[in-house]
Amino acid sequence: MTKDTSAIETARRVLGIEARALEQLADELPVDFDAALAAILACRGRVIVSGVGKSGHIGNKIAATLASTGTPASFVHATEASHGDLGMVTEQDFCLLISNSGETAELRDIVAHTRRFSIPMAAISSNPDSTLMQAADYKLTLPKAPEACSIGMAPTTSTTLTLALGDALAVALMERRNFRPDDFRVFHPGGKLGAQMATVGQLMHTGDEVPIVAHDMPMQDVLITMTSKGFGTAAVCQDGRLMGVVSDGDLRRHMHHLMQKTAGEIATINPITVTKKQFAAEALNIMNTRKISVLVVVDDTHHPVGVIHIHDLLRAGVA
Repeated sequence: MTKDTSAIETARRVLGIEARALEQLADELPVDFDAALAAILACRGRVIVSGVGKSGHIGNKIAATLASTGTPASFVHATEASHGDLGMVTEQDFCLLISNSGETAELRDIVAHTRRFSIPMAAISSNPDSTLMQAADYKLTLPKAPEACSIGMAPTTSTTLTLALGDALAVALMERRNFRPDDFRVFHPGGKLGAQMATVGQLMHTGDEVPIVAHDMPMQDVLITMTSKGFGTAAVCQDGRLMGVVSDGDLRRHMHHLMQKTAGEIATINPITVTKKQFAAEALNIMNTRKISVLVVVDDTHHPVGVIHIHDLLRAGVA
């Protein structure tokens, strides 16, 4: 057996062990899960997540996921809590403490703090009879499952289960709070994800920048408007409502009699439009699919309220 084959077999064995444990967790979801969820929803402060070692790393991620999905949360290291950071934990908060064994000595002070000030506390542990679990108001017990390492001691399966349980809690809270894509973007304004979550209304040009012309405007005046606004298009309106657009392509198609016509006679009728509530990524997809570079933005009554160019999307990092 080659070393490469051995490594592949090890990887498959580890993933298989952890996958089976996750299925077991789904089948044996902690009885207190829904009660803990309700307590977090009723909490007027934050979810304080704490742990040490690998549990601390997982706890940090759980706190970050909660915070980014609409549940205010912070991670407090259990050791630092004993040296002043307990001041971060208030009577308005909810504590989520993590220890696979349930006997982590560093958690004693924060456990005592929650009991002294009647702060609701949930615990994640594989040991239902542990000191931590006996103290907890909500017991989120992990199923008995072997660690995936060859000596059965390194935190592997247990940390995967803890992380997955934290994700389940965060997603359930999202759904209970009716957390929407617009809310998600508030907490993710940077980078590629933030750009893709931007709406058309946040990137479009408005006011005097929008090239609006009347349907009976002579084409020589339409050309002046198109040139001055710089979008290579004009939104043609009748009684304030968008009826069509004049694009560079329309100008070329009607070049032989262009100056004898009005905007309404040249325009492409019933053009593709977007609303300001649509995601910028949707607008980009429309542009790419239809092979157009500009879209007129309309309101519910089909009045033009803006215009968005593919360059606006590229500059924002949507593409």
